[in-house]
Amino acid sequence: MMTANRFTAMAAVALVLTGLSGWTQTAPAQSIETPAKQAILIDDRTGAILLTKNAYDPMPPSSMSKLMTLYMVFEQLAAGGLKLDDEFSVSKKAWRMGGSKMFVRVNTQVSIEDLLRGVIVQSGNDACIVLAEGLAGSEDAFVAEMNRKAEEIGLKNSRFVNATGWPADGHEMSPEDLAKLSQLLIHKFPQYYHYFKEKNFKYNKIQQGNRNPLLYKNMGSDGLKTGHTEAAGYGLTASAVRGERRLILVVNGLKSVSQRARESERLLKWGFREFNNYAMFKSGETVSEAEVWLGEAGTVPLIADGDVTVTLPRKHRANMKVAVVYDGPIPAPIAQGDRIAKLTISTPGSDPTEIPLYAGESVGQLGFMGRVFAALGHLVWGATQQ
Repeated sequence: MMTANRFTAMAAVALVLTGLSGWTQTAPAQSIETPAKQAILIDDRTGAILLTKNAYDPMPPSSMSKLMTLYMVFEQLAAGGLKLDDEFSVSKKAWRMGGSKMFVRVNTQVSIEDLLRGVIVQSGNDACIVLAEGLAGSEDAFVAEMNRKAEEIGLKNSRFVNATGWPADGHEMSPEDLAKLSQLLIHKFPQYYHYFKEKNFKYNKIQQGNRNPLLYKNMGSDGLKTGHTEAAGYGLTASAVRGERRLILVVNGLKSVSQRARESERLLKWGFREFNNYAMFKSGETVSEAEVWLGEAGTVPLIADGDVTVTLPRKHRANMKVAVVYDGPIPAPIAQGDRIAKLTISTPGSDPTEIPLYAGESVGQLGFMGRVFAALGHLVWGATQQ
């Protein structure tokens, strides 16, 4: 094979912020110490991992696993099989459920919208049971659906035993799965996401405040869910927006409510301060050209599948290196859309980010005589093209 073709970007290249689709930047870029036992911090747009600590290991998620219960309800609402003003009955099991409560009353009817607020704002275990029984007939049947859906949406290290997050052997999620689930809730169900930033909800004449400490700070936080059990410690799955950037944070295993509040705020502020998103190429824009062997054209344009935006440490932006890599020249025929190269972006101390590049147009193969003359030219002149 011939050697790869490369180019290096100049530090003075002008970049324009834009969206991203079609790829994910996953290489950890930089680390910071945290007392949390488990943590992950990601940039929502690019998928760049800014911080990771035991992020792929299953852990007791406590009430943060209620996000999966909410996903199941949101999906039914979005599909039209359920309406916000539909009502479910409160069973004795739901009424007797311990821990955090919405304080539903047995043998009453509660609207789906109130139950959602009871789960999100008040972290009501009783509300989760009402939703589970109303949707699936029993909590066990609902949990079976939770596990099936978790596998379907790519939660690789999650297993559910109940709908509430109540401590139970085998009930576990990884921080990575919680972050992924948060992204799905934000982007698949924007019409319901606003419930996560509600600070108070009153039901049955009992007013309760949202336990998410970041909602009460001026930092752009708009969700998602706290958790606490003796085994898991204090945790938070959080999201915050600053300008066009959204960060998603999962922490767990902290020692107190106050430490959870301080550490979550510190890590999110660090992520916004130390990193930024930089646009590289717009969708359909030619990134570079690759040489073609025995083709009707000497080169083929290379494009990305969607806009290309990367998350980089601000202090390393000037030292960013960009390379287009392919084994070439590429033999014809080439079909438009064929994956034939990759774009690599790296900065000091970071693993390279790799983005697939595709043929921007088709290139046919030369006819028989054209291939003969091209081959002779290569033998005589060392040319790589006709």
